[in-house]
Amino acid sequence: MNEPLSLHGLQADIRPYGLSLSAIERAALKHQRPCCIWLTGLSGAGKSTLANLLELRLSGQGRHTFVLDGDNVRGGLCRDLGMGAEARKENIRRLAEVARLMVEAGLIVIVSAISPFRAERAAARALFAADEFLEVYVSTSFAVCARRDPKGLYQAASQGRIRDFTGLDSPYEAPLNADCEIDTETVGLACATDRLMELLLKK
Repeated sequence: MNEPLSLHGLQADIRPYGLSLSAIERAALKHQRPCCIWLTGLSGAGKSTLANLLELRLSGQGRHTFVLDGDNVRGGLCRDLGMGAEARKENIRRLAEVARLMVEAGLIVIVSAISPFRAERAAARALFAADEFLEVYVSTSFAVCARRDPKGLYQAASQGRIRDFTGLDSPYEAPLNADCEIDTETVGLACATDRLMELLLKK
């Protein structure tokens, strides 16, 4: 009796279906140029706050947007993943793939995620056309983020209750050539949002 093929075995036979409506046509319906703006930095750096403010500013201009927040996605799409290095890589891969689909749908997608490893951020960028991906390094220092500690994570990590905490016992690889760098200790939120809007306008 023949064994049924597993989904893994069928992977080589999967072919993308050619959709009639193109990404360019979807973008034209929304009267905007879709892109992904990827905010990376330590926990507490201000990524989610900036992503939210940027979306509000864009929405006020009639733009079609969506924020993919790392913590929010971990409650659903990535809730099966742990916090080890391999799980974090898979988390970023999933975020990047969803962001790519949303850009194809014509949206301006704002990703807010620690995304600590350069290789995974580079892999995310590679999914997009050259003018569709913007990397923003929210470079607020470890000391400032630890002092803010909005979720109590730094205290828990310093007490050994959380392992593999980024910036403490797990590395954070800062971007080498980010499209924009913002330190929320020295740059106010309104000014930071202005800078992000200017970045988008230039692209």
